[in-house]
Amino acid sequence: MGALIGGIVAVILGIIGLANWWGYFVKALMASVPFLLLVGGVIAIAAGISDIKDKMEEKKEKKQEEKKEEKPAQ
Repeated sequence: MGALIGGIVAVILGIIGLANWWGYFVKALMASVPFLLLVGGVIAIAAGISDIKDKMEEKKEKKQEEKKEEKPAQ
């Protein structure tokens, strides 16, 4: 029950704060967009590099399996 009341109070104060400081809120959003793009780009690069490494490892494992399959046949 306390969490519900605290949540309602926080929402009301947040709405009042946005109404009073709308200009500052918009400036904060404008300032955060480049930073979020930067962080998102770094995460995307890291995911891409990880994907490339996984594909290379998969190719190595596939080659090793093919070599193991060829040896008993000889």
